Amino acid sequence: MCGICGKFMFDPQSNVPEGLVSAMADTIAHRGPDDEGFYVSGQIGLGFRRLSIIDLSGGHQPLSNEDGTVWIVFNGEIYNYQTLRRDLIAKGHDFKTKSDTEVIVHLYEEYGTDCVQHLRGMFAFAIWDSVNKALFLARDRVGIKPLYYFLDKNFLAFGSEVKAILADPSVPREVAPELVDRFLTYYYVPGGQTLIRNLFKLEPGHTLLAKNGKCEIRRYWDLDFSESAIERSQHEFEEQLIELLDETMQLHMISDVPVGFLLSGGIDSTAMLSFAAQKTDKPISTFTIGFSSNDVVDERPFARLAAERYGSKHYELSISPADFAAFLPSYVWHMEEPVCQPPAIALYYISKLASQHVKVLISGEGGDEAFAGYETYRNIFWFERIKAAFGPLQKPMGLGMGLLGRILRSRVLTQYGARMGVPFENYYRSRTSSPFEFFPRERLNLYSEAMATQVDSDWSTSVTREHLSRAADFSLFNKMLYVDTNTWLPDELLIKADKMTMANSVELRVPLLDHKILEFAAGLPRNQKVRRWTMKYLAKKALKGRIPEEILTRRKTGFPVPYEAWLRSSLRDWVGEILLDGRSLSRGYFKKSAIEKLIHLNSQGANYCREIFSLVVLELWHRTFADRDSTTSLAEIGRPVIPASDLGVSQLSGVA
Repeated sequence: MCGICGKFMFDPQSNVPEGLVSAMADTIAHRGPDDEGFYVSGQIGLGFRRLSIIDLSGGHQPLSNEDGTVWIVFNGEIYNYQTLRRDLIAKGHDFKTKSDTEVIVHLYEEYGTDCVQHLRGMFAFAIWDSVNKALFLARDRVGIKPLYYFLDKNFLAFGSEVKAILADPSVPREVAPELVDRFLTYYYVPGGQTLIRNLFKLEPGHTLLAKNGKCEIRRYWDLDFSESAIERSQHEFEEQLIELLDETMQLHMISDVPVGFLLSGGIDSTAMLSFAAQKTDKPISTFTIGFSSNDVVDERPFARLAAERYGSKHYELSISPADFAAFLPSYVWHMEEPVCQPPAIALYYISKLASQHVKVLISGEGGDEAFAGYETYRNIFWFERIKAAFGPLQKPMGLGMGLLGRILRSRVLTQYGARMGVPFENYYRSRTSSPFEFFPRERLNLYSEAMATQVDSDWSTSVTREHLSRAADFSLFNKMLYVDTNTWLPDELLIKADKMTMANSVELRVPLLDHKILEFAAGLPRNQKVRRWTMKYLAKKALKGRIPEEILTRRKTGFPVPYEAWLRSSLRDWVGEILLDGRSLSRGYFKKSAIEKLIHLNSQGANYCREIFSLVVLELWHRTFADRDSTTSLAEIGRPVIPASDLGVSQLSGVA
């Protein structure tokens, strides 16, 4: 696991300064504190920071082929590298290391840009082909590892993180208002663009080839949700899933350093631990975080139960409002994209704890996306069936639901009532975004006149429509999964997972997002994912008896953080200072009166915490990346001051 960066000048007569590449790499030192390396030759410069996981004494990067004509910088893990290495040796390739990095170099020699088809793992890499004067970038199938690039007529700069690219003074920081609107539509930024013009994300499952001043972007993998026509019994489904999980876990345990587990107290992380316990005779460390608050479910008792069952050495952590607030500016600096993900801050702290014991963490991230574990999927599936049954009476039924929702003050009834009579394709954007939520519905009323003229709501949501058009032949249920696999998963969940763990120089592995598991899950019949009101039906059936019944049957709670209560109490004054000061208002996005009203309504009990957190993150993002040099101190951003009575207590305990 590493950080990579570099610059490619399109003019062969132009030179990349070595000092520039070094400065770019310095901004991502947290991704690789163990080693650094550079390759600078004329129009190309490659930079690297290493977190040593495999082949600790070898594997230095940038790394080349036998004659030095092909160079690579690589971030990630290739889990099938040992098999690939044997095949390449049989084809006559000579290896000088035992690293998975060198496997990619020789695969490129053998297969060219199709080398990505042979890789099983998480990766983002750049290959310089000095013979063809071409730069080749690639990102793994589902976007576990990030890769950004800036493109103009003179050069292409790339990096594992945005801040590496912004270390280049020739990269302008022009904010695109239309992307601000997309953020407020989704509460994250889906698709290949970022808030900075001409600075892009290489999307999951894509490659980029830069040659002769031109860039060709190609999609090399997509998830097919066409349900398999092969008849299988329930037992065969369960047996196949267990075999696949067992194999995947075996691959993900490959490491030359200690491996630990993040326990959420849920099915997926517990299942991963159960398989791992059978693969090693070494002690396993597990980590979890919880909150002693009436506002959220405390996950710790269920995590302890799993740790006791599988004999791990267990560590727990809880954080206070002060911890949460103190990290907010750094949260934005590490995340680099505005994302409404309060649980990410909890992930940072638990990763920090884990870094004292292990270099690699395994989590159950991805199980709900693969096997449909979110209530949203079940609810919308049955809702659409109910809509069809009402036929021409959908709109009157919707009006009745909306009225009842207002009487009962039920946000769920109100939103589902509004969807009556609205085609699925017109309201489904992704799992966490709906046109009936506050920002998608009301954000235009918050905008200043100048901002309102610069946004186009249809364009902001076009990213979902593009995915839905590709999913036209899938069932309604699978359309939801396809959209989320291409938006919510890489641009919200996986950004959080990578950035918060790498902030602490810890590698996070996500076995349930292995593409073999995703392909298997995508082809399952719908009733193996959701059956009646049971979500993740197949996973629960297959894992019955393997994990504790209390965990298997508990209701899903996500990764709860009591940030809503904190925004209304300990952080309330600071929120007002951030959103209403002259610096924030001078950006011209919002009307001051509208923001004042939103803050007031939230303090009076209306739940606009998600919206307020998003606005705070957006402003801190501007202060971090648009206003200033992102490589300097964070002190000037504005840290909240917490009253002593609200500090709370941070607790840490180890359970043998």
